[in-house]
Amino acid sequence: MNPIVLTILISSLGLGTTLTFIGSHWLLVWMGLEINTLAIIPLMIRQHHPRAVEATTKYFITQATASTLLLFASVTNAWTSGEWSLIEMLNPTSATLATIALALKIGLAPLHFWLPEVLQGLDLTTGLILSTWQKLAPFAILLQLYPLLNPNLLLFLGVLSTVVGGWGGLNQTQLRKILAYSSIANLGWMITILHYAPNLTLLNLILYIIMTLTTFLLFKIFNSTKINSISSSSTKSPLLSIIALMTLLSLGGLPPLSGFMPKWLILGELTKQGLFIMATIMAFMTLLSLFFYLRLCYATTLTMNPNPINMLSSWRTKPYYSTIILLTSAALSTFLLPLTPMISTLTL
Repeated sequence: MNPIVLTILISSLGLGTTLTFIGSHWLLVWMGLEINTLAIIPLMIRQHHPRAVEATTKYFITQATASTLLLFASVTNAWTSGEWSLIEMLNPTSATLATIALALKIGLAPLHFWLPEVLQGLDLTTGLILSTWQKLAPFAILLQLYPLLNPNLLLFLGVLSTVVGGWGGLNQTQLRKILAYSSIANLGWMITILHYAPNLTLLNLILYIIMTLTTFLLFKIFNSTKINSISSSSTKSPLLSIIALMTLLSLGGLPPLSGFMPKWLILGELTKQGLFIMATIMAFMTLLSLFFYLRLCYATTLTMNPNPINMLSSWRTKPYYSTIILLTSAALSTFLLPLTPMISTLTL
């Protein structure tokens, strides 16, 4: 892709997210979401592959539907209350419609069906943008609207997302689909606690972005899109395969890694609110997610890819990647649990 065009598209992504962050008028917020959506579509379709075209079409139709529903919710609220301000959504119907629209935009269950298929049709770089940056603008709206939203609806969407994210990833062999179901499960944790402790939602979102960034960078370095192909990573780089092992276990929420911290704090807050059944279901669904992360860990570090004599030695190739971003995100994805007391005093 032309560097000038790429710069314009990346700048438009940043502009759309910034407009949503700073906007207090519904039309300005909606315009920011639309700029964000239109800017990523050329990045998704740049491969000119039938799978990429299919994924881009599905993504565009889904996002257009969500944007239309969000615009309808804001117009309905302005019609009944006379207010266009983001934090003046006084109509319960409009608040429910806005919640459903934002859930469709980020891929919460039961509106998640587009996310695994779209992510499967993209390359790893665009998939990284879709899994991290594209979540920021909808969550900025949710973090401003949470006192006005229905807590029972948020709980339903969150718990169902953890169930779907746990069960959906069990029989997958494609790494991008596994990461899509991982995204659904992690988003469920964020939405569940949104009404009771929005700071924990923000903490979970930040840690999820860091861990997902590390995972996508590692898969891009290994040039792996399937579980079978990732088994050669220990031959290419034993150190990076160990980092991948730790990052995947952290993404699954296994102590004593960083990914355990938000789940620990969220389960504690749900228990304080008396939601024992919800906390138990989510804890059990985390075990399912941890199972398919362990499958990836087994394929990454505990198997040896067959390497015949007449085969090119991949470990001799010169690496072309930046180690600073990778090592920084890997360290944050792994070693933050001892800081839990300090972080909990800032978030609770």
